[in-house]
Amino acid sequence: MTPPLSLTEQIRAELTEAQTVLTQFVQNPANLAAIEQAARLMADSLRQGGKILTCGNGGSLCDAQHFAEELTGRYRQNRPALAAIALTEASHMSCVANDFGYEYVFSRYVEALGRPGDVLLAISTSGNSPNILRAAEAARAAGMRVVSLTGKDGGLLANLSDVEIRPPHTGYADRIQEIHIKAIHIMILLIEQLVAEPASGDGGTR
Repeated sequence: MTPPLSLTEQIRAELTEAQTVLTQFVQNPANLAAIEQAARLMADSLRQGGKILTCGNGGSLCDAQHFAEELTGRYRQNRPALAAIALTEASHMSCVANDFGYEYVFSRYVEALGRPGDVLLAISTSGNSPNILRAAEAARAAGMRVVSLTGKDGGLLANLSDVEIRPPHTGYADRIQEIHIKAIHIMILLIEQLVAEPASGDGGTR
């Protein structure tokens, strides 16, 4: 019988596995391209007066909130506030969950706030959360674009997305979430840079 790992060995094993997953993600050029495409899509929307709505469940809801507050607040640059809303308001969610069902808590928000040219950042480690799928469907119906952070095989959300960012799957959702937060931080970094650039046709600085 193999003896149990010591706490130090468990710590090392966890960090090593996380490092391995990140390395696998970085080595796939499609993942890097997807992050850039997502950032450009969102920056274009913001520069044209649009906004970003974002949603998720559990830890992914926390990631959605973090994404939005870094845009309305700041990440690394002092710049004007950027329009981003995490779909998390408690009274709305309890009302819709009670009256319609929990699968509608995000889609009703999107129907109320989403406009053509806006972007939905939908976060689901399985890609199959019913309320996230309905939000993506509502976004597409509203003429919005959909960026998704998924996992496993991408689920049904993959086919509803204009851009999908999907970490490699190791069997645990926390490894997926670790890549999600890295992608979120990089997208915010790029968005801050892109919205500060002169729009095409502006002629740049003189």
